[in-house]
This record gives sequence, C-alpha cells and structure tokens, in this order.
Amino acid sequence: MSTRPLNDDEVISEMNKMVAFIKQEALEKAREIKVKADEEFAIEKAKLVKQEQQAIDGQFEKKRKNAEVAQKIAQSTLTNKSRLKLLQQREEHLQDLFATARSSIVELSAEEGRYVQFLENVAVQGFLSLLEPEVTVHTREKDVEIAERAVENAKNVYTEISGRTVKTSVNGSLSNDLQRCSAGGVTLISGSNRITIDNTLDERLRLLEDRMLPEIRFDLFGPNLNRKFTT
Repeated sequence: MSTRPLNDDEVISEMNKMVAFIKQEALEKAREIKVKADEEFAIEKAKLVKQEQQAIDGQFEKKRKNAEVAQKIAQSTLTNKSRLKLLQQREEHLQDLFATARSSIVELSAEEGRYVQFLENVAVQGFLSLLEPEVTVHTREKDVEIAERAVENAKNVYTEISGRTVKTSVNGSLSNDLQRCSAGGVTLISGSNRITIDNTLDERLRLLEDRMLPEIRFDLFGPNLNRKFTT
C-alpha cells in the first residue's frame, strides 16, 4: 500500500485537530485543578474557621468562669457583710438588754428594804460556801451601816442552818463609783485570806449573763441555723 505525502490543507487540518485535542486536555486538566483547589480551600477554610471558633469558645468559657467566680465572690462578700451587720445588730440588742438589767440592779440598791434583804441572802450564801470561823465582808463605804445589819441577821440564819458560828467584820472598801461597775453587794473573804467569794450585784449579773446568754439568744433570735449540733 502506497503512502502519499499530506498536502498543505491536510497538514493544517491535522494540526488543528491536535491543537483542539491539546486544548481540550488542558481545559479538563484546568477544571480538575480548580476543583481540587476549591476542595482544598474549603477544607482549609473550615479548619481555620473551626480553630477560630474554638479559640473564641475558649475565650468565652474563660470569661464566663471568671464572671462566675467574680459573682460568687461578690455574693459571698455581700452575704458576709449582711451576716456581720445582723450579728452587730443582735449584739447591740443584747447590750441594750443587759444595760437595762444593770439599771435595774442599781435601782435595787437604792431601795433599802429590798437591798438589806439581798445583802442578808448573799451573806448567808457566802458563809455556807466558806464554812470559816472568821469572815471579812467588803461592801461600798456608803453601804457599811446597812451591810452590818444584814450581816448580823445573816449570821443568825447561818447558825440556824449549819449549827456553826462565824465572827465577821464589815469593811467599806468597795468602790462607790458606778462607772467602775460597783452597783452594790458584798465580797466575802475567809479569815486566812485564801478564799474570796464575789457576791456583788455586778458579778452576779455578769455570771447570769454568761449562763443565760444561749437561752436569751434562742428566745430573742430563734435557733442558730449555722449550728450542726444543738445539744
């Protein structure tokens, strides 16, 4: 079979076919590259968006936790301030109550009949506690005369109860100044000076305040909800 050479038109036609083929291949390759580039861009974009979102979420979570901590601190501070204010008001109320009681004991020492009876009773208590043959009774200087009468009566009562006798002396050495907490009463000292019994009105009120404080708090303010044990 003989092969003839291509004329100019045929050569141009073949060249055009080759050019068209190459161009088509190039277009398809370009489309593939573009599709792949778009996919990689979408993946990278999603990755960056996710990273940024995680960073924003992390910052938001940190700020949220800081805000919660700040809120708790503020709430705790406010609660403590309110609690301290309440405790202060309660303490002021108790002090007012005790001040009223102190005024009452001062009034007691101003009523001679009741005061003599009180001195007699506390003197008897002191004698029975000491059981000493000699006792010195200290009182306010202005109460010496009244105290001497009360002590004489107390000695007779003491003898009737115990069958003992006691030698006494009354000394006006207690302060008359109410600012120094001396509302009246007596202090008894044994003859050996080893035992002292404080039966002044101030001391008895102080002991009563200490002993009855839990009961007074309960009556005024109710049970303490912060206490786990009540007995």
